[in-house]
Amino acid sequence: MRKNDLIGAFVIGVLCGLILVLISDFLEVPIELKKFLNFGPIVLPILSVFGISFLSLFREKSLTIFQAGKTFLVGILNTFIDMSILTVLMESFNIFSGSFYVLFKGFSFTIATINSYFWNKFWTFEKKETKDAFKETAQFYLITIGGLLIHLGVSSLIVNFIGPQFGISKEVWAYVGAMAAVFCGFLWNFSGYKFIVFKK
Repeated sequence: MRKNDLIGAFVIGVLCGLILVLISDFLEVPIELKKFLNFGPIVLPILSVFGISFLSLFREKSLTIFQAGKTFLVGILNTFIDMSILTVLMESFNIFSGSFYVLFKGFSFTIATINSYFWNKFWTFEKKETKDAFKETAQFYLITIGGLLIHLGVSSLIVNFIGPQFGISKEVWAYVGAMAAVFCGFLWNFSGYKFIVFKK
């Protein structure tokens, strides 16, 4: 198990935990839940390190599985960043659907994607040297634009066209749409990053 993998997983866990605490403050969650969420900066780094330690068992047999696991951890951080920005925007403007929701989701996704680029380039795929930086950047943004279209398409389909189902409120349904978009985007992004952008 390499130190770089452990440190990266630990940092991701800490960042996710801190974002969770900050968002719980912003949303003014019940005090009982708040006490539970306050353990995030402690529990999530432990879980992240445990997860990467387990995944390291597959490193020699299947680098793809190991990299997919690392991409998944980065994706969790991206999701926390994405959701936190989306939450702040929706709650600040009291808008949970419509065209502004799509704009909010596009903005939150873009910020999360910038974070994704650096983590995946230097930590997940460890591509520290680039022969053609322009080509790599162009490929990254093409994959990212594809991911953005998938995010916007899936979230908009679920939130604006399908609409709330099963008695779920429109506020919670907005997060259902966002999470579905995250899952679809993960599959697209990992494939693009591994086999196109950061291919060695």
